[in-house]
Amino acid sequence: MDRDQQCAAMAVLNAQHWSCTRCVEEGLLEHAAPVFSGTGAERILLVGQAPGIVEVETRMPFSGRAGNILMQWLCRAGFQDAAEIRERIYFTSVTTCYPGRAKSGSGDRVPSRREIALCSSWRLEIQRILLPELIITVGGLALREYLPGAVLSEAIGSAFSSPGDGGVSIVPLPHPSGQSRWLNDPHHRDQLAGALQKIADHQLHAGACTNRSQ
Repeated sequence: MDRDQQCAAMAVLNAQHWSCTRCVEEGLLEHAAPVFSGTGAERILLVGQAPGIVEVETRMPFSGRAGNILMQWLCRAGFQDAAEIRERIYFTSVTTCYPGRAKSGSGDRVPSRREIALCSSWRLEIQRILLPELIITVGGLALREYLPGAVLSEAIGSAFSSPGDGGVSIVPLPHPSGQSRWLNDPHHRDQLAGALQKIADHQLHAGACTNRSQ
């Protein structure tokens, strides 16, 4: 498919995805409100865990406090601002509806395996149309969808090639939660810096390839 065909196919898929009620029909969620963004013109796919309560209201991925932190990180990786980030990255998640609060009352509930299974075909179809050159995973759940058994704290700072996705590069990031203490450790901050450099390196390589093709 050329770029126009990709965008047309993605417009159809997005419309179907926004109408999805699979988890409601199975009694797993009370309400369906899929949250994702992209047009099909992007070359980078970012996959988080699930939207939060703020995203349910805005219907825009990573639009709360965690999103502000993520945007700051990506600007460190070479993007100019949030507008460019959202223009060049397709945002989705392992499950695209808000799962609700955890029973403990601390944070949001982790989606169940059944919810993940019901939602996975949307993400796989997005990848089929988009053919991303880079996948950025945010948090452990998203990472393990691509690299089963991977330990997030050990993977951050490295880039991986996914054998099941045509060898596309995968760069894991931690979840940008303001409640997380993981980045209090200087070594962990160095790991994050390494991951952002991997994304920056990809951008430089992609830009060089674009220039050579013109």
